[in-house]
Amino acid sequence: MASEAELIADLRCATGESPVWVAAEQALYWVDIPNRELLRWSATDGQLSRWQGEQMLACIARHGDGWVAGMESGFFALQTGPDGRLDSRPLATIDHQLPAMRMNDGRCDRQGRFWAGSMALDMAAGHPVGALYRLDDQAARGPLVPQLDGFIVPNGLAFSPDGRTMYLSDSHPGVQKIWAFDYDTDSGTPSRRRLFVDMLEYPGRPDGAAVDAEGCYWICGNDAGLIHRFTPDGRLDRSLAVPVKKPTMCAFGGPRLDTLYVTSIRPGGDLADQPLAGGLFALNPGVTGIEEPAFTRN
Repeated sequence: MASEAELIADLRCATGESPVWVAAEQALYWVDIPNRELLRWSATDGQLSRWQGEQMLACIARHGDGWVAGMESGFFALQTGPDGRLDSRPLATIDHQLPAMRMNDGRCDRQGRFWAGSMALDMAAGHPVGALYRLDDQAARGPLVPQLDGFIVPNGLAFSPDGRTMYLSDSHPGVQKIWAFDYDTDSGTPSRRRLFVDMLEYPGRPDGAAVDAEGCYWICGNDAGLIHRFTPDGRLDRSLAVPVKKPTMCAFGGPRLDTLYVTSIRPGGDLADQPLAGGLFALNPGVTGIEEPAFTRN
């Protein structure tokens, strides 16, 4: 693969997000949030498939032969149907602070707990009502309790290879910070929050992220068309470009987990300078990734 970004699927997603590589299928899944779609691209034959959900889909993780997802009202188990529809079963509800809210970025920790953040639909209003939730064995007993709160747009969730460090960002233009936490793998509890990277010092707002096998943190620089790699001590190691302004999230995939797949947003307005916005891209990052855990706690 060439070092520059390769267009994999020109689907023009409104908000492509949450790419997940499924090794058993040699396929990449991702979502288009406002269009309520789950999408699949086969690396074997290039075939594209899509399924329609009943709520906005924000983030996904593998769950048996289906999926767990953060949607509008909480967490759901999903199954793809032959008719292009997604069958959904509620796992846990969220009592949002405002009516117009949804889940946003999310993924599993190394022990198979599913984490996701919430946000107000009107991001520009800057309401600090976003919170981070954990779905595990005890979750389906009623509305979930926030584990962390006070965010505007929680994003960039990732875990170190040993699972003992959790990363989290806030994408809002007025924040643009990435934090690191100590993470108790037994209880699933983050602690000792500290600043990892101040993204105001770098191009792009911090969006979705991934961690490679060397423990480095890859974060999409939304608005800058860049994917940044930071070392575990917070040093910028390299930046890779994509031909769109708004990359949203990255994920390692391919037979050797040495391809970095990147989803993107297709904003409104004149797109003459970025006709491929909303597409799915592949990069050669020069390192290998780690297989993302499935949800196994419920």
